[in-house]
Amino acid sequence: MPSSTIRSISITVSDEDGGAAAAPTRRPRAGRRKAAARGLGQRAARLLARWWPVLLLLPAVALLLFEASRLRGSPPAPAAHASSLGRLDPTTHLVRGVRERTRRDSVVKITYKSDDDDYDTYHSDANSTYLLQHAEATRFNLFTGFQTLSEREDSFKVNETVNVHCGFYSDTGGFKISEDDRRYMRTCKVVVSTCAFGGGDDLYQPIGMANSSFGRVCYAAFWDEVTLSTQEAEGKVIGGDGMIGTWRIIVVKSLPFVDQRLNGKIPKMLTHRLFPEARYSIWVDSKYQFRRDPIAVLEALLWRTNSTFAISEHGARSNIYDEGKAIVQKHKATPEEVEVQLTQYRQDGMPSEKRLHGLKALAEASIIVRELTPALNHFMCAWFNEVVRFTSRDQLSFPYVLWRINMPGMSMFPVCSRRDLVNSLGHTRKVKPLTQTNPESSAS
Repeated sequence: MPSSTIRSISITVSDEDGGAAAAPTRRPRAGRRKAAARGLGQRAARLLARWWPVLLLLPAVALLLFEASRLRGSPPAPAAHASSLGRLDPTTHLVRGVRERTRRDSVVKITYKSDDDDYDTYHSDANSTYLLQHAEATRFNLFTGFQTLSEREDSFKVNETVNVHCGFYSDTGGFKISEDDRRYMRTCKVVVSTCAFGGGDDLYQPIGMANSSFGRVCYAAFWDEVTLSTQEAEGKVIGGDGMIGTWRIIVVKSLPFVDQRLNGKIPKMLTHRLFPEARYSIWVDSKYQFRRDPIAVLEALLWRTNSTFAISEHGARSNIYDEGKAIVQKHKATPEEVEVQLTQYRQDGMPSEKRLHGLKALAEASIIVRELTPALNHFMCAWFNEVVRFTSRDQLSFPYVLWRINMPGMSMFPVCSRRDLVNSLGHTRKVKPLTQTNPESSAS
């Protein structure tokens, strides 16, 4: 065939044919892409399985950073009052003292009833029979004064000036303290106190106090003569400075009540009457060893929360009427005593709510942290009078007083915080009751 003819021949290839011809070259590439995708997915799954805890923590960290930025932008804390205690704990760089509050306590001044004021009313011959019967029925005596039901009702009223019964009613009412101890007590600005009457408990030395608090916090332990002799028999003798370790031992004579639990309520509830110059107090039951720095406790439970009073929530119950049943079941008071008290509270309209004024209704009163303001002193006087009038179980009367006196500055801390403040070492031995009350404090 001529060469010109060969050059004129053309070969046509269709699109279908071209696609069929190209397919073998594309399939290997698609397989490689699918394999790569599978490998990437497997790698991501392995990374997720390895780092999933970190992924979960990232939102929490972001939230913490956000809250920290909000705190940094919050307004500064109020400045300390000019008459503050000073920087009692400079290691924390926080001013210690009386914080200026945005609210004002309603009670500005409190005065206490005494036999000098009520002599004509309570010491006349016409009232002698009534006085004796009233004292026998309620345990009121010359230490407590003889609060009538009308006076009880008035004692819950909150005014700028209040006049109430609050112990130490008569010079012959008992609870005698030596003049040396009284001089020491007048020097205290911050006091940690406890008591052991009837020889029931050993004295546990506090731990955890910061060096900056030494010499600025008083530790006062109230003993009676029974406890004194019991401790001396075990070799624990008061030194010439009145101290055993960190504790100043204050020996009380002529206790006013047969019930030692009721005698113990005096240093527990009437700190403001025993330490007239004190600004803050921390009460610790004798079964505990206090293990925190007192100034740090005030900072955490009062100053940071702008509170004047802090007490532990009850860990088991929330209702005053359930607490009454538990007291009877545990033989901590007679059924008759509890019934009289709860009947009065029902008549007064005491609700059975689990919360009162935003707080849990029931407290565990083994640790009490408070500022000694007139309003708080009024509250403690009313609480003490309820304990004298009814049962010695202060946890039963606390919700009632809280309900009647809706005072600002009250706070409660959880049970876990209470356990963090103290080591619970328990009661050492059974308390020895008094055979009779102080003869000078009787009403007859």
